[in-house]
Amino acid sequence: MSNQDAYITLISSFPASERLFIEKQAPLSRLRLDQRLKALTPDDANTLLSIESLFAWQHYSMDDSDEAIIQRARQVLAQIRQPTLRAIITERLELRTAVAALRLRKEGAVAPISPWGFGRWTKTIEANWADAVFALGTAMPWLHEANNLINNQDPLGFERYILQVTYRQLQRHGARHSFDFEAVVIYVLKWHIFDRWSHSNTEAAARRFEALVQSALGKYADASALGEIK
Repeated sequence: MSNQDAYITLISSFPASERLFIEKQAPLSRLRLDQRLKALTPDDANTLLSIESLFAWQHYSMDDSDEAIIQRARQVLAQIRQPTLRAIITERLELRTAVAALRLRKEGAVAPISPWGFGRWTKTIEANWADAVFALGTAMPWLHEANNLINNQDPLGFERYILQVTYRQLQRHGARHSFDFEAVVIYVLKWHIFDRWSHSNTEAAARRFEALVQSALGKYADASALGEIK
């Protein structure tokens, strides 16, 4: 069986991603997901692992510097050849940077000084720290609602809203991929969003919010622990 045929079979075996958010119990456990992912080629399996690890904060040490975290992201990006996957990673990390800035500002922090964060917008955020959406309302329109939720002390609403934003980003990228490796990665990342959504509650969201504010990694982990993998 060719890789293409194998990936068509693999993706066809996944429950529709929309079901992840409709059903109370995951239609596909992580164990069963991992079993199906054995159909990936070794190179693709390693790429998926790199992406999942990049978004999973348990793979980082609290002693890691900001520069080290940024460098790790760049190393992962340098190893990935698929433009869609590179775009997904960049977009996710830029989102995390903007959300981290919202949280830091809410806690009374002054504008950070480079190097910090990831992507195109760090200088814009620094220069527009007092603006409600850091002058990024056009580039990141979701910042308006995110800023409202964080200022209204609604950690659960904030968490779920950011998960929705991330899901919509994946939906947009997924529209161009149906039965290829990119589609597999997008499905797995959606699975993580569902896993986070299904375990979210007000008390836990508040605890995560406070813990991330106080941690060094909190500068880059969004308050919803977006992409965080248990």
